[in-house]
Amino acid sequence: MLDPRFVIFASLFNLVGSAVYAYKTFKGETKPNRVTWLLWMLVPMIAFFAELQEGVGLQALMTFMIGFGPLIVFIASFLNKQSYWQISKLDWVCGILSVVALLAWKVSGHGDIAIGFSVLADALAGLPTLIKSLKNPQSEHYAPYLASAISAGITLLTISNWTFAYYAFPAYILLFGLGVAAIIHFRLGRLFFRVEAAQ
Repeated sequence: MLDPRFVIFASLFNLVGSAVYAYKTFKGETKPNRVTWLLWMLVPMIAFFAELQEGVGLQALMTFMIGFGPLIVFIASFLNKQSYWQISKLDWVCGILSVVALLAWKVSGHGDIAIGFSVLADALAGLPTLIKSLKNPQSEHYAPYLASAISAGITLLTISNWTFAYYAFPAYILLFGLGVAAIIHFRLGRLFFRVEAAQ
């Protein structure tokens, strides 16, 4: 187990990854959907405060940074004419799940419920980006996803109290970040669509 203070070091990966993506957004090299990045800002913040309620210590910093990074990208998106607002059914479901997470948290008093809903909402918010990464990887950049996965991996290595509140969000971020980064960097969508076209 690593010293919990390594989470501070891990959070720098999130900051750098988001800064790279924000810069590429500003330059017009990426085309973020503002709705997705807005949700990616809000949902982790719900999980962050729920983690604090459940007694998660320094490890909660990673969850906070997972929400802070998208805030930077969201702001940068207004400097990029190619960025867009597109509210899909998934975005609505995500927003509703976020509200449900807050209500369930307030009614039950259990942060684990809010964290569980937050993981689900964040994953649903990420589906449009996952699909876009498969179909149009050049419109994305792998940096923030890989950085968040590294940060989550380091955070998991600092955990001594393996309860849901401690590991749920970092474990999800590790898997999602690695998956999307690999899809974008290695253009894995080409393999999927070739197989699909051959059928």
